[in-house]
Amino acid sequence: MFSHVFLGVADFDRALAFYTPLMAALHLPQRFCDPARPWAGWQSVPGPRPLFVIAHPFDAMAATAGNGQMTAFLAASRGTVDEAHAAALAHGGVCEGAPGLRPQYYEHYYGAYFRDPDGNKLCVVCHEEPR
Repeated sequence: MFSHVFLGVADFDRALAFYTPLMAALHLPQRFCDPARPWAGWQSVPGPRPLFVIAHPFDAMAATAGNGQMTAFLAASRGTVDEAHAAALAHGGVCEGAPGLRPQYYEHYYGAYFRDPDGNKLCVVCHEEPR
């Protein structure tokens, strides 16, 4: 369905320091990184798409987080949700909802919510039943 998701960031180095360990926790490999441009992207497994990309906005205006917008990453296990949430908070993220079941969505929805250093709202979610 998606080719890529692009998030504008104000400080590329700070964003890269946040997203690199988060993507590692999600086992998503980096596809490219060019600090001179600046932009970086990670690919889904199996790849090559969709991609998740961070960069300065193309129009050179300030990067701003949208109200009501959220990017949700799929996790293979509940433990991966926990690990990704911890990595996000350890690298400048702000908690918007600790890892846990969200039965108001449905029985097996296990998710965590946080904001990146630019204020973008992110979610990591596992839809699998516990083993």
